[in-house]
Amino acid sequence: MPGTLTYKIADTSAEEEAIHRLNHRTFAGEIPQHAPNAQGRLVDRFHAENTYAVCLDGAELVAMVAGRSARPFSLDGKLTGLDDYLPDGRTPVEIRLLAVDPRYRRGAILPRLLGLIGAHFAAQGCDLAVLSGTTRALTMYRRMGCVPFGPLTGAPGAQFQPMYLTIEDGRRLAPAAPAPAARTAVNLLPGPVTVAPEVTAAFARPPVYHRSEQHLRSVREVHRRLADMAGARHAQLLLGSGTVANDAVAAQLGLLGTPGAVLAYGEFGARLADHAARAGLDHTVQAGPWGAPLPWPDIERTIAALPPGGWLWTVHCETSTGQLLDLPRLTRLCAAARVRLCVDAISSIGTVPVDLSGAYLATGTSGKALGGYPGLSMVFLREQPCSAPGRIPRYLDLGCYAEADGVAYTQSSNLVAALDAALSATDWPDRYTQLGRASAWLHARLARLGLPVTAPMGEAAPGVVTVALPPHLDAALVGTRMEAAGYLLAYQSGYLRRRNWLQISLMGRWTWPTMRGLVAAVAEATA
Repeated sequence: MPGTLTYKIADTSAEEEAIHRLNHRTFAGEIPQHAPNAQGRLVDRFHAENTYAVCLDGAELVAMVAGRSARPFSLDGKLTGLDDYLPDGRTPVEIRLLAVDPRYRRGAILPRLLGLIGAHFAAQGCDLAVLSGTTRALTMYRRMGCVPFGPLTGAPGAQFQPMYLTIEDGRRLAPAAPAPAARTAVNLLPGPVTVAPEVTAAFARPPVYHRSEQHLRSVREVHRRLADMAGARHAQLLLGSGTVANDAVAAQLGLLGTPGAVLAYGEFGARLADHAARAGLDHTVQAGPWGAPLPWPDIERTIAALPPGGWLWTVHCETSTGQLLDLPRLTRLCAAARVRLCVDAISSIGTVPVDLSGAYLATGTSGKALGGYPGLSMVFLREQPCSAPGRIPRYLDLGCYAEADGVAYTQSSNLVAALDAALSATDWPDRYTQLGRASAWLHARLARLGLPVTAPMGEAAPGVVTVALPPHLDAALVGTRMEAAGYLLAYQSGYLRRRNWLQISLMGRWTWPTMRGLVAAVAEATA
């Protein structure tokens, strides 16, 4: 076999795509278990919950096997009374999708993959593997120690024999598997997030002159992608954090000469009020308990008290509490009152579908759920402004950017290229679906552990879960324990420390095995 073979647990989007294609070639082409399709890719119905051990020859994925410990198993639906066939007192994991490219079937790839996936699930307490092997390879499975049981499943031409493999028999496969690489901490912070390999590669390209036509084309494309994603007419990139973008919004509001109001139901709503105060805006602040259900009658009265042409500024996803405001409802209220709506969407864009078509101004940032590197922020605009010399600091004057084709001052082509790669590499509808499932799953598991979250479930944002630890558990100590267990959670910020809160963020890249391991680590750290 080539000396470039690498065995690992799959963890990149490129590997996932290769898995779907090998799945199609094997189980829709070679074994007619599924109908072939023109796309040449087959996404397993349990894909979101699967852990894959894969073999790579260089950059090419040539073999895989999947494991999943959640019941019901695929085999539960094919064989009545599955547990009656299995040894008593065991914790099973189902092993599926064993596939090896035909060019690589003369080596020991499959036993090594089984050893790797077995070691992964053994570390999670599983001691019995349940699998279905094609009848074409029963001799090979028996040599590996698999024990057949029950009747065949599947249709003629694609029949499978149910089998199990105990951890004791499986361990003799493990010596051939390479030692696992040193574990790196899983980043579950609200920013900066772990980025995709495509984003890293784009960022590493040589920098481009910010006045060049090449860079201007890139900026226009990113502006278009962002505006389309948020349903906005225009988007403008700024070099700097979300704080810069919110300062630019405050500067624009100062040009209106009309009063407004700020909603402050958490740390970042309070920061918007501070932006407004520092800009000298005529405004009121409506504040309330952090994490409590939003008082919509009070919000409606605040909007009704504003004159036509006034403005309301709010946070969509309040990062501090993990609370998500009902933006469509607020948009309708502001439209009916002819009040300009301004939205801090920094922690919502990229975690939920966001419709900013009714917003006057809104803000976002590159280093959170959009999956880029920190360093870029953006303002979404209903209309392009004119510059206002003498009234707005030059760097915050959005009119200067509009009049300079989007690049008024020095800009990082590396950050722009990385953000462009993040926007184009992500299947956003699928991401929103997976985040919603993961958030509900995580809330339920935390509830089982007796750990309350700050945001009511009906208003919970899928990108951030804030845990309100009881007094006998110190958030800093629990956070330190989680870091030692390999999970980076947020607890260091002053507003978190003062309230003894711990945050789990799903804004970056994560996997279902990560989630399952996270809950186990939280249970141990809070025991």
